[in-house]
Amino acid sequence: MADERRRRTNCLAGEESPDPPRIAWRKQMRASVLDAAHDLTCEAGWDRVSLSAVAARAQVSRPSVYKEFGNRANLGRALVVRETRQFLAGVADTLYPGLPESQACLEATILYVLEEADNQPVIRAVIAAARHGSDSLLPYLTARADPIFDAGRSLVQEWLGTRYPEQHTETLEMTADVIVRMTISHLILPADEPHITARKLAVAAVKLLQRQHHVDGDIR
Repeated sequence: MADERRRRTNCLAGEESPDPPRIAWRKQMRASVLDAAHDLTCEAGWDRVSLSAVAARAQVSRPSVYKEFGNRANLGRALVVRETRQFLAGVADTLYPGLPESQACLEATILYVLEEADNQPVIRAVIAAARHGSDSLLPYLTARADPIFDAGRSLVQEWLGTRYPEQHTETLEMTADVIVRMTISHLILPADEPHITARKLAVAAVKLLQRQHHVDGDIR
Protein backbone atom coordinates (compact mmCIF):
# COMPACT_ATOMS: atom_id res chain seq x y z
CA MET A 1 0.00 0.00 0.00
CA ALA A 2 2.79 2.40 0.92
CA ASP A 3 4.64 1.54 -2.30
CA GLU A 4 1.52 2.22 -4.38
CA ARG A 5 0.95 5.56 -2.61
CA ARG A 6 4.58 6.52 -3.25
CA ARG A 7 4.22 5.58 -6.91
CA ARG A 8 1.08 7.71 -7.29
CA THR A 9 2.78 10.65 -5.54
CA ASN A 10 5.76 10.41 -7.87
CA CYS A 11 3.47 10.36 -10.90
CA LEU A 12 1.57 13.43 -9.73
CA ALA A 13 4.87 15.20 -9.14
CA GLY A 14 5.93 14.37 -12.67
CA GLU A 15 8.54 11.87 -11.52
CA GLU A 16 8.84 8.60 -13.39
CA SER A 17 9.87 5.32 -11.88
CA PRO A 18 13.41 4.34 -12.79
CA ASP A 19 13.80 1.89 -15.65
CA PRO A 20 14.76 -1.70 -14.90
CA PRO A 21 18.55 -2.17 -15.20
CA ARG A 22 18.38 -3.92 -18.58
CA ILE A 23 16.23 -1.21 -20.15
CA ALA A 24 18.34 1.55 -18.60
CA TRP A 25 21.50 -0.07 -20.01
CA ARG A 26 19.95 -0.35 -23.46
CA LYS A 27 18.92 3.31 -23.46
CA GLN A 28 22.38 4.36 -22.35
CA MET A 29 24.03 2.11 -24.94
CA ARG A 30 21.80 3.48 -27.71
CA ALA A 31 22.60 7.06 -26.74
CA SER A 32 26.33 6.28 -26.63
CA VAL A 33 26.22 4.67 -30.09
CA LEU A 34 24.36 7.63 -31.56
CA ASP A 35 26.81 10.03 -29.94
CA ALA A 36 29.68 8.06 -31.45
CA ALA A 37 28.03 8.02 -34.87
CA HIS A 38 27.47 11.77 -34.55
CA ASP A 39 31.12 12.46 -33.74
CA LEU A 40 32.47 10.20 -36.48
CA THR A 41 30.12 11.70 -39.05
CA CYS A 42 31.28 15.19 -38.14
CA GLU A 43 34.92 14.13 -38.34
CA ALA A 44 34.93 12.13 -41.55
CA GLY A 45 31.47 12.18 -43.14
CA TRP A 46 28.89 9.43 -43.04
CA ASP A 47 30.26 7.66 -46.10
CA ARG A 48 33.37 6.76 -44.08
CA VAL A 49 31.56 5.65 -40.93
CA SER A 50 31.43 1.91 -40.25
CA LEU A 51 29.57 0.04 -37.56
CA SER A 52 32.87 -1.30 -36.27
CA ALA A 53 34.23 2.21 -35.83
CA VAL A 54 31.04 3.33 -34.12
CA ALA A 55 31.11 0.35 -31.74
CA ALA A 56 34.75 1.02 -30.89
CA ARG A 57 34.12 4.73 -30.26
CA ALA A 58 31.08 3.95 -28.10
CA GLN A 59 32.99 1.20 -26.28
CA VAL A 60 30.32 -1.41 -26.91
CA SER A 61 30.43 -4.66 -28.86
CA ARG A 62 29.62 -4.68 -32.56
CA PRO A 63 26.94 -7.39 -32.03
CA SER A 64 25.22 -5.03 -29.59
CA VAL A 65 25.13 -2.31 -32.25
CA TYR A 66 23.74 -4.75 -34.83
CA LYS A 67 21.13 -6.01 -32.38
CA GLU A 68 19.95 -2.48 -31.57
CA PHE A 69 19.97 -0.95 -35.06
CA GLY A 70 20.01 -3.92 -37.45
CA ASN A 71 22.33 -2.38 -40.03
CA ARG A 72 24.24 0.75 -40.98
CA ALA A 73 21.30 2.29 -42.82
CA ASN A 74 19.07 2.05 -39.75
CA LEU A 75 21.78 3.62 -37.62
CA GLY A 76 22.05 6.50 -40.08
CA ARG A 77 18.31 6.96 -40.04
CA ALA A 78 18.21 6.97 -36.22
CA LEU A 79 21.02 9.52 -36.12
CA VAL A 80 19.34 11.94 -38.51
CA VAL A 81 15.97 11.48 -36.79
CA ARG A 82 17.53 12.42 -33.44
CA GLU A 83 19.39 15.44 -34.80
CA THR A 84 16.39 16.66 -36.78
CA ARG A 85 14.04 16.37 -33.81
CA GLN A 86 16.36 18.61 -31.83
CA PHE A 87 16.53 20.99 -34.77
CA LEU A 88 12.74 21.07 -35.13
CA ALA A 89 12.44 21.96 -31.45
CA GLY A 90 14.34 25.15 -32.25
CA VAL A 91 12.07 25.80 -35.22
CA ALA A 92 9.01 25.43 -32.96
CA ASP A 93 10.49 27.94 -30.53
CA THR A 94 10.77 30.43 -33.41
CA LEU A 95 7.19 29.86 -34.55
CA TYR A 96 5.63 29.96 -31.08
CA PRO A 97 4.69 32.48 -29.92
CA GLY A 98 6.54 34.09 -32.83
CA LEU A 99 6.36 37.59 -34.26
CA PRO A 100 2.84 39.11 -34.31
CA GLU A 101 2.81 39.58 -38.10
CA SER A 102 2.52 36.18 -39.76
CA GLN A 103 4.66 36.84 -42.83
CA ALA A 104 7.44 38.28 -40.66
CA CYS A 105 7.20 35.29 -38.31
CA LEU A 106 7.43 32.84 -41.20
CA GLU A 107 10.36 34.74 -42.68
CA ALA A 108 12.18 34.67 -39.33
CA THR A 109 11.57 30.93 -39.04
CA ILE A 110 12.85 30.14 -42.52
CA LEU A 111 15.89 32.31 -41.86
CA TYR A 112 16.48 30.39 -38.63
CA VAL A 113 16.42 27.10 -40.56
CA LEU A 114 18.79 28.33 -43.26
CA GLU A 115 21.28 29.76 -40.78
CA GLU A 116 21.00 27.30 -37.90
CA ALA A 117 21.47 24.29 -40.18
CA ASP A 118 25.04 25.46 -40.60
CA ASN A 119 25.51 25.29 -36.83
CA GLN A 120 24.25 21.71 -36.55
CA PRO A 121 27.25 19.44 -37.28
CA VAL A 122 25.39 16.41 -38.63
CA ILE A 123 22.95 18.41 -40.72
CA ARG A 124 25.81 20.57 -41.99
CA ALA A 125 27.79 17.45 -42.90
CA VAL A 126 24.84 15.98 -44.78
CA ILE A 127 24.21 19.20 -46.70
CA ALA A 128 27.90 19.71 -47.51
CA ALA A 129 28.18 16.17 -48.85
CA ALA A 130 24.98 16.60 -50.86
CA ARG A 131 26.36 19.71 -52.52
CA HIS A 132 29.30 17.61 -53.66
CA GLY A 133 27.01 14.92 -54.99
CA SER A 134 26.97 12.08 -52.48
CA ASP A 135 25.80 11.21 -49.02
CA SER A 136 23.69 8.24 -48.08
CA LEU A 137 22.20 10.20 -45.17
CA LEU A 138 20.67 12.74 -47.54
CA PRO A 139 17.40 10.86 -48.22
CA TYR A 140 16.44 11.24 -44.55
CA LEU A 141 16.75 15.02 -44.82
CA THR A 142 14.86 15.44 -48.08
CA ALA A 143 11.24 15.50 -49.07
CA ARG A 144 10.43 11.85 -49.56
CA ALA A 145 7.79 10.15 -47.46
CA ASP A 146 9.62 10.09 -44.17
CA PRO A 147 8.86 10.82 -40.50
CA ILE A 148 11.32 13.75 -40.53
CA PHE A 149 9.73 15.54 -43.45
CA ASP A 150 6.26 14.75 -42.13
CA ALA A 151 7.18 16.19 -38.72
CA GLY A 152 8.42 19.43 -40.27
CA ARG A 153 5.35 19.75 -42.47
CA SER A 154 3.00 19.00 -39.58
CA LEU A 155 4.72 21.62 -37.43
CA VAL A 156 4.35 24.30 -40.10
CA GLN A 157 0.78 23.26 -40.95
CA GLU A 158 -0.29 23.46 -37.31
CA TRP A 159 1.23 26.94 -37.01
CA LEU A 160 -0.46 28.08 -40.22
CA GLY A 161 -3.75 26.87 -38.78
CA THR A 162 -3.33 29.16 -35.77
CA ARG A 163 -2.58 32.15 -38.01
CA TYR A 164 -5.02 31.44 -40.84
CA PRO A 165 -7.98 29.66 -39.22
CA GLU A 166 -10.25 30.59 -42.14
CA GLN A 167 -8.25 28.47 -44.57
CA HIS A 168 -9.25 24.94 -45.55
CA THR A 169 -7.17 22.09 -44.17
CA GLU A 170 -6.16 21.09 -47.70
CA THR A 171 -4.83 24.61 -48.35
CA LEU A 172 -2.83 24.64 -45.12
CA GLU A 173 -1.39 21.21 -45.90
CA MET A 174 -0.42 22.26 -49.43
CA THR A 175 1.20 25.50 -48.24
CA ALA A 176 3.14 23.75 -45.48
CA ASP A 177 4.34 21.17 -48.00
CA VAL A 178 5.59 23.90 -50.34
CA ILE A 179 7.33 25.81 -47.55
CA VAL A 180 9.20 22.78 -46.24
CA ARG A 181 10.17 21.44 -49.67
CA MET A 182 11.42 24.81 -50.90
CA THR A 183 13.35 25.50 -47.70
CA ILE A 184 15.11 22.14 -47.91
CA SER A 185 15.83 22.77 -51.59
CA HIS A 186 17.49 26.09 -50.77
CA LEU A 187 19.46 24.44 -47.97
CA ILE A 188 21.03 22.07 -50.47
CA LEU A 189 21.30 24.46 -53.43
CA PRO A 190 21.26 28.04 -52.11
CA ALA A 191 20.40 30.67 -54.70
CA ASP A 192 20.69 33.84 -52.58
CA GLU A 193 21.78 35.04 -49.19
CA PRO A 194 19.69 33.38 -46.46
CA HIS A 195 17.78 36.54 -45.53
CA ILE A 196 16.81 37.11 -49.17
CA THR A 197 15.66 33.52 -49.61
CA ALA A 198 13.68 33.65 -46.36
CA ARG A 199 11.88 36.78 -47.46
CA LYS A 200 11.06 35.37 -50.91
CA LEU A 201 9.70 32.10 -49.54
CA ALA A 202 7.63 33.84 -46.88
CA VAL A 203 6.12 36.23 -49.43
CA ALA A 204 5.37 33.36 -51.82
CA ALA A 205 3.69 31.32 -49.07
CA VAL A 206 1.46 34.19 -47.96
CA LYS A 207 0.50 34.96 -51.56
CA LEU A 208 -0.38 31.29 -52.08
CA LEU A 209 -2.67 31.40 -49.05
CA GLN A 210 -4.31 34.63 -50.20
CA ARG A 211 -4.84 33.34 -53.72
CA GLN A 212 -6.30 30.06 -52.53
CA HIS A 213 -8.60 31.94 -50.15
CA HIS A 214 -10.01 33.90 -53.09
CA VAL A 215 -10.39 30.72 -55.16
CA ASP A 216 -12.25 28.97 -52.34
CA GLY A 217 -14.47 32.02 -51.96
CA ASP A 218 -15.33 32.03 -55.66
CA ILE A 219 -16.17 28.32 -55.54
CA ARG A 220 -18.55 28.85 -52.61
